[in-house]
Amino acid sequence: MADAEEGPTGSVSEPLDLVRLLLDEVVFVKLRGDRELKGRLYAYDSHMNLVLGDVVETIYLIDEDEEDEDIKTTTKKSEMLFVRGDSVVLVSPQTSS
Repeated sequence: MADAEEGPTGSVSEPLDLVRLLLDEVVFVKLRGDRELKGRLYAYDSHMNLVLGDVVETIYLIDEDEEDEDIKTTTKKSEMLFVRGDSVVLVSPQTSS
């Protein structure tokens, strides 16, 4: 494994160390099945199970007609959400838009 880099909040020597740095931060989570989450990361484990708070979930519904493709979005808000790790594709810090 590559040498560990020292950051302002500690060292990064394993992939989950990057997730640890995102605790109590707003994160963007991409899930299988055309779903995205944005919320505050409260907890995680070695299976990438996540506990998020103040979550906005966006679901993309693709309606394929013979001639064109229509994408509809549905948004849900949740106060607290448990995300099973086998559905997680990406965890990223929230970018400012």
